[in-house]
Amino acid sequence: MTKTYQMNSLIEKMQSPDQDFRFMGLNDLMTEIKQDPQCFLGDETVENKVLKQVLALVEDKISEVKNQAVKCLGQLIKIIRQVQMELVVDKLIEFSGGKDQELRDISALALKTITAELPPDGRVAASACAKLTPKLLAQIQSSDTPSEALVETLAILSILISRFPSHLSASSLTPHPLAVLVPLLSHPRPVVRKRAIVTLSQFITISPPELFSELFTDNVLPYLGPSANIEKQRTTVNLVAAVARHSPSQLAPMLSEIMPGIVKAVQREDDELREGCLQALEILLLRCPAEIGPYVPSIVQVGNQYIKYDPNYSAGDDEDEEMADADDDDEDADLDEYSDDEDTSYKIRRSATKLLAALIGTRPEMLSTIYKDVSPVLISRFGDREETVKLEVWSTYGLLLSQTAVYGGLSQSKEDVTRGKRKRDTETMDVEGGPYSLLKSQVPALSKALLNQLKSQKTSSGTLQAGFSLLYSLLNVLPGSLSSQVTSITSTSKRVLSTSPSTSTATLYLNCLSFLALFFATHSPPIFTSSLPSLTPALLKAAGERHPRVASEAFRVFSALLQAVKPVKNADWTEPLYDQAVARLTTHDTDAEVRGCAEECIGDLWICATDMVRSKNGKEWESICRQTGKVDGAVKVIIKVAKEVNVSDAWVNGCMDWILGLLKKSGRPGKSDIFLAFEVLIRSYTTGVPSGLPSALISQIKPYLSVSDISLLSQALSTLSVLLELAPSTTFPEVEAHVLSDIYAISRSPLVGGTALDSLLNFYAALVKADKQIATHIVPSLVISVDKVPRAESSPANAARCVAQVVKTDHSVAAGTIAEYSKHVKPTSKAKQSTVVLSLLILGELGRFIDMSPQHDIFTNAIEHFSAEQEDVRSAASFAAGNIAIGNLHQFLPAIVKMVQSDAKKRLLSLHALKEVVTHCSHNQLEGVADILWVPLFENSENSEETTRNVAAACLGKLATTHPSKYLPQLHNRINDSSPATRATVVAAIRYTFADTAPTYDELLSPLIIDFLSLMDDADLTVRRLALSTLNSAARTKSHLIRDHLSVLLPNLYKETVINKDLIRTVQMGPWTHKVDDGLEARKTAYETMYTLLDTCLHKLDLRKFLERVVLGLADESDEIKVICHMLLFRLSQVAPAAVSQRLDEATPQLEKTMKGATVTKDTVKQDLERAAELQRSALRAVAALSKIGAGVSPKFDTFTEDLKKNLTWGAEFKELIG
Repeated sequence: MTKTYQMNSLIEKMQSPDQDFRFMGLNDLMTEIKQDPQCFLGDETVENKVLKQVLALVEDKISEVKNQAVKCLGQLIKIIRQVQMELVVDKLIEFSGGKDQELRDISALALKTITAELPPDGRVAASACAKLTPKLLAQIQSSDTPSEALVETLAILSILISRFPSHLSASSLTPHPLAVLVPLLSHPRPVVRKRAIVTLSQFITISPPELFSELFTDNVLPYLGPSANIEKQRTTVNLVAAVARHSPSQLAPMLSEIMPGIVKAVQREDDELREGCLQALEILLLRCPAEIGPYVPSIVQVGNQYIKYDPNYSAGDDEDEEMADADDDDEDADLDEYSDDEDTSYKIRRSATKLLAALIGTRPEMLSTIYKDVSPVLISRFGDREETVKLEVWSTYGLLLSQTAVYGGLSQSKEDVTRGKRKRDTETMDVEGGPYSLLKSQVPALSKALLNQLKSQKTSSGTLQAGFSLLYSLLNVLPGSLSSQVTSITSTSKRVLSTSPSTSTATLYLNCLSFLALFFATHSPPIFTSSLPSLTPALLKAAGERHPRVASEAFRVFSALLQAVKPVKNADWTEPLYDQAVARLTTHDTDAEVRGCAEECIGDLWICATDMVRSKNGKEWESICRQTGKVDGAVKVIIKVAKEVNVSDAWVNGCMDWILGLLKKSGRPGKSDIFLAFEVLIRSYTTGVPSGLPSALISQIKPYLSVSDISLLSQALSTLSVLLELAPSTTFPEVEAHVLSDIYAISRSPLVGGTALDSLLNFYAALVKADKQIATHIVPSLVISVDKVPRAESSPANAARCVAQVVKTDHSVAAGTIAEYSKHVKPTSKAKQSTVVLSLLILGELGRFIDMSPQHDIFTNAIEHFSAEQEDVRSAASFAAGNIAIGNLHQFLPAIVKMVQSDAKKRLLSLHALKEVVTHCSHNQLEGVADILWVPLFENSENSEETTRNVAAACLGKLATTHPSKYLPQLHNRINDSSPATRATVVAAIRYTFADTAPTYDELLSPLIIDFLSLMDDADLTVRRLALSTLNSAARTKSHLIRDHLSVLLPNLYKETVINKDLIRTVQMGPWTHKVDDGLEARKTAYETMYTLLDTCLHKLDLRKFLERVVLGLADESDEIKVICHMLLFRLSQVAPAAVSQRLDEATPQLEKTMKGATVTKDTVKQDLERAAELQRSALRAVAALSKIGAGVSPKFDTFTEDLKKNLTWGAEFKELIG
């Protein structure tokens, strides 16, 4: 069927007298357009006929048909020719200005649909803006346009300016939109004024400054005076708020003229004006955070005043206290009964609360002041009689707690969180007048006021839910702070849990249970033990609920309770809990999450109530150790029980058989836990490992002894080591016969390192201990295994470490090993290069723990190889010389030092040898030779070659930690050395000292560290870069030493994030020129340091200045810098959402530019496109994170995210990222 025939058929349908046919004709047309956007290409006649018919149906009598026609126009506008598009726009504008209200409404809807559906890039959008905007402005200017049409026209203009600001700013509109829109501020209809304010504020971003200045002078300032007309002042305040939302940068310089007027206007006796003023102050706080600083005290005063505003209810301070602390249910009931449908004062209180929330969210540096001035007022309003206000107050206090956790000086990392308890920076918590101490002093009033609101029988489920969430937040910030409120907590929780959860109350149930779990985990048992008899029946009932999440959370509460009160003796709730958990485990249709929590609970019962569980004959394990379904949780429970309980060998055998069966069929994710279970279970045998176990286990482990999965290899080797340690006689023959040859192959692999290499060395130690005679076979076998494979596929260093481990475990083979491999390093040796390298590495490894002074020629021969032609031989010789020197420092070290001082050709290798000495010597050994090394190392730091200087710096840093009181001042004295190379060495050396974690070292470093870091301002680029790197290390490992000095350090850090044009040079590469930025590495290090500071010193950062550098980094010419800035935005969206949301307007243009991708030219290659795609993906992750916290804050950003969702390339991935 041809396209022409198909379209004619659809036109016939649309002309049918049957409304259903007309509707379906339009529907089919939309489907066809979506499937084939080129369906009108080259056939103008059909295009005209279709368009004419769709426009005719916009005037149809049937609403469904009209609406479908509007949707159809939204699709057509994307594909029709420009001439036709102008026809559509003209026709719809004609309709929208007509007298027929229904036609006017539908045409306005059509125009909105068209403007919303226009593709953001391409000529169609530009043409539509150029054609549509003048007509819309003309319609606004016309005195004949009805109010309803004005509102719709303004809405369409808003869509155009929000979606296509660049097109509208590029076109010269006469008269300017601002001039057309300003008269509408005086329109008699409030709805028109309201809509005009929004549209006007959007156009300010593209208006000339002089026009905005004129608007400000003529239409804002005159109406902020105390004698201004109330209605006009309302409009003006709303306009200020709208401009602040859309164009804060233009309004910010004028705050000194605006703020006094708004602060006075809020005191005028007009509730609508008062609400508008409070909302305007909130937006100004959020959008002009720097400029509004001087007015913050006034804002606090206004917020505190109007959060209590309740003219229809006597609300003095005493009554506020009664409101919060109302102990009598009767009084609560009286308050609840009070009602006045005309009372709108709650809107004022709610706006004041939101104003205070904006203050809390944007002023973390004022936390202590907020706790002194705002927190008591918020607590006094916990019992507001209007529920929406009450919930807003609680939400605001929750925000205050969140800000305290982030900025109050809490020191938290993943390792610090254990069973709900956190390590804290005790100094910060104990500071008198600090956020934590102030919060601690207010907790009694806070908890009493909050729990009094929760205990009433009339309290709604939504309020209870919010209350438990706030209590949970309080315990997260201040664990153990609710000791005095156990009775209220128990009664309220019991009441919530005594009724069965429904769809509407399930979330309340979960909040209550989560809070109880944290309450038990963070309070000592004597505090809540007496309340358990009344609370545990309700918890047991919750564990038996059908709702899976409720049951799961109830089991988690019991786990927290068991861990808190262990050991549990004679408790009446443990047996019912056991029965409940077993019942869940024996039922086949139990939800997976409930099963996992029940298994965890059984494990905690075994650990905390062992006597009770032992009496049950282990029937629970039949259900836990099942053959089907998910078993990850069961394996973890077995590990936990075996680690902490003295179990029987029969139990261990049963678990071992079950887990062996799992290893055969389990997927990759569960195998890590299985290997850990093997180790724990093998160590749990009380009468020794059964004789048949090693054979069965080794046959199952053998497939994992390969480098295809290094993590599992490490665990498999650890399991073999445990078997060799605990059952050497039965394990050794099996290992030797079945797996030793595989392990030789692993030992030479360059892929094995870190934990896996440590496990391999432990295995060899266990193997040699199991059978001493094997040592003489292992060493040559390891060497042969290295020779068998090409050099690129082997790691002589790993093989050498394995040989050294064997010799260290069995010293009887030391002499023979040294004799065998020392002959290959003699000058007369004919050994091949790979053998020489391996021999040098083996001798070096042995030299660390064996004194080779009797074979002095070995050391001499190693030195001779410094002159070898091959790089790997020279490197191995340096390694050997340094490590042999460790065995007898007084004998060998002077020779290396002499070469450092006098032999320029061998200096770098000698320094590498010294680095081996410094790195692997014991602390006591280093103390004895530090003086010998210090001066030669410094003398060679003046060498301008960076490689040599870096090695010297690493050695100096290590040496400085041996006697810091002696060497730190010496390093400090050289900060101002005239040689840049020396200064570079000093600042690099300090970085290497950060590995010393002793408090005494920190005390010595503390007064000096800022002087070292001040080299960020050095004249030499290399010194600056190394100083930045040192600051990065300090932020990661010594953050407590630099936090209080960030005000001095950050300006120098931020200075390095600025592109220095003087460091950019042009390099000629054949016919092409290429720009090289010598400052890129320093700039990159600066941004990396900012990322580190965000994690370790967040509460000491001025986020406004910090974000300014991040936003500017988005426009950097280097993709690497952009990626780091995307990561910073992602992290900021998690830890400082309020601060980052204020800068979305500034960040959006650069993020949009990045998402457009690379401009394809004739020189573009595939790699360019791949790099651009990676950069876009990085930006996409940042935008997705920002969209979760920035919705509604920045209209520009909201438009960008909406366009991204429609993007053909990235839309699907973006939707997946935002969930």
